[in-house]
Amino acid sequence: MGSLLFGGIAAGSKRVRPVVHKSVLVQAALGKVRAATIPVHVQRNGRAVTVQRRLPFFSAGMLQSIYGNIEPGEKADEELGVDQAHQIHGHGTPARTLGCGNRQSRGNVRVNQDCTYRRQAEVDITYDPTDPNNLVAGQNDSRVGFNQCGIDWSTKNGSQWGDMLPPFRQRLNDPEDMGPSADNPNDNSIGHDPGTFHTYDAASDPANAVDAFGNSYFSCVIFDVADFAAGIFVTQSPRQAQGSFYYNVPSPPSKLFMAVEDNNIEIEHDKNMISADRYRQSPNAGNVYLTWTVFRFSPNCGHPPTGDENFCSSPIFGSMSTDGGQSWSTPEEISGTAPGLCFFGDFFDPGRNPSDCDFDQGSYSVALPNGDLQVIYNNGNTAPNNPNAQQLGVHCRPTGSSTNGTAHLNCATPTKVGDDIVTGEPACDFGRGPEECIPGAYIRTNDFPRITKDNTQNNHVYAVWQDYRNGEFDIQLSQSTDGGLTWHEAGTVNPDDGLDHYMPATDQSPQNGGHGHGHDDRNGASYYRTARVPGEDEGGVFELGDPGVGEENSDYVVAGGRGDDTPYDFRVVSPAFPPPDGNQTGFNGDYSGLTVNRGDLAHPIWSDTRNVNPFPLNGVTHDEDVFTDSGGLPDGHGHGGHGHIGKANHQKAKHSKARRRR
Repeated sequence: MGSLLFGGIAAGSKRVRPVVHKSVLVQAALGKVRAATIPVHVQRNGRAVTVQRRLPFFSAGMLQSIYGNIEPGEKADEELGVDQAHQIHGHGTPARTLGCGNRQSRGNVRVNQDCTYRRQAEVDITYDPTDPNNLVAGQNDSRVGFNQCGIDWSTKNGSQWGDMLPPFRQRLNDPEDMGPSADNPNDNSIGHDPGTFHTYDAASDPANAVDAFGNSYFSCVIFDVADFAAGIFVTQSPRQAQGSFYYNVPSPPSKLFMAVEDNNIEIEHDKNMISADRYRQSPNAGNVYLTWTVFRFSPNCGHPPTGDENFCSSPIFGSMSTDGGQSWSTPEEISGTAPGLCFFGDFFDPGRNPSDCDFDQGSYSVALPNGDLQVIYNNGNTAPNNPNAQQLGVHCRPTGSSTNGTAHLNCATPTKVGDDIVTGEPACDFGRGPEECIPGAYIRTNDFPRITKDNTQNNHVYAVWQDYRNGEFDIQLSQSTDGGLTWHEAGTVNPDDGLDHYMPATDQSPQNGGHGHGHDDRNGASYYRTARVPGEDEGGVFELGDPGVGEENSDYVVAGGRGDDTPYDFRVVSPAFPPPDGNQTGFNGDYSGLTVNRGDLAHPIWSDTRNVNPFPLNGVTHDEDVFTDSGGLPDGHGHGGHGHIGKANHQKAKHSKARRRR
């Protein structure tokens, strides 16, 4: 095997250790630290060749948050504009939501109430099981300059929304005070280093949950732009507030609502997601669960070590709260060890087990009616001759009390949820080396899986993700009828081809009829679609200026069907919208959302660029806003269809080399 370090720098090459004001995250945002790769030996045309498999990396949301706030002289590249030949024109009425009313909604409801023409993107949503008319949501939000996490709530089933920024501004970084104490015996720091005693600069990766008693929870990863400070909070909105008010996250020595906190060049926290036990009959009713990725670095890591802070691993960690988010259990590595399923665990860190599943990103969890927890995540520890990744899951049986320091997740050995076929995926270089992307929209994307979010009364759960098995980005579905203990891939969700389908979300109807093998489950998925560009199915790295790159329109759809009977029928819920432009080029979030309440009423949530900015000095032509829609979950076997962007690309579909495997 070749000798590679974090960042793809060959062993023996000189790299200066970052100075204190240049954190690993800043280096990554500037493209000076890049994703780790490992060589994989495969057969092509009858001969052995070696390809480089790219491992999980920091989330695009976090890196974009940092890049947008680095001094211009430090940036690796100039901000790139986009040819807006495909600017959308149309008729609509002003948004009938709270806040400013001059934004075009065109049949949807605008969720964020910001009027500044600053980006809102990367969204999550759920509903209150004690009052289904109460919806809570969140998004990345740049209205104050540094990216924060915006909070949204609706008490009218999504027809009107209010929003705010989260209450963590007072929090000072202080890992030394996150260890066990008399009133909180949990250890909520990994490194226990001295803190910056500085309030956090920015935040990313919003996540929502509501427990069995109507308490809402909101979480973000928080970090400094110029230091190593990072942490994750999960704060509560008491039932009576309905998501319109969340408790503040106080400064040290308090650990209230803080799950983890560090200030160490060798530890970075990323891509947090939360879930809550929503079932009154559950032995763990009201528990809240947090999972995230811990990126580890060390001078002792690398292949071979060189004395630089090189990539070690990126396992999934978990923590739980049994007292409404006030205290959090000591973080545990939960991504596990699986001989025969995971390889290369010790490739960068010789101190780890070779069967550790520790090249991970994009975890997501769901609490089950019996009190168990199912977690899924994307993993890159596949076999030496496999150039693709995989989706893995761990089944956990939480016990104990976070208040008393006895809580543990008790997660089992990982099992395989499905394949993640990445061979042939297109890439774009946004200044950090080639990254998985949607060339038509010229945005970063990922294959992180999502699992059923809210409704699992029958212990049936579904996972969705995108991959490239059909020669285009398509949405894949896997089903489990035993709460995630075993899985089987059910096929491709989207019935149409000739487009890229990506960043999906999934949920079930609360009135599921499925029993036994789950063939009658009323299940839904939502996702983006973008027109493809010439040569996209041939792989390669695409740049602005290539035919169609950064020039194709997109839309958002919600799909629904029965159990594992794929593909699903779908309907388009958004107008067509152009690619992000100006200083928003390259990013429309890492994920979208879906919740299904009151029978089969689906509430997808997404961000798009339909709104034209009348103030070009602000740096964009089209602003990114968050929208939602309410309508019945489609029900049926999909038979194609094109919608807004599909009609214009019907000929592309006819001539596409991609052929659906059904």
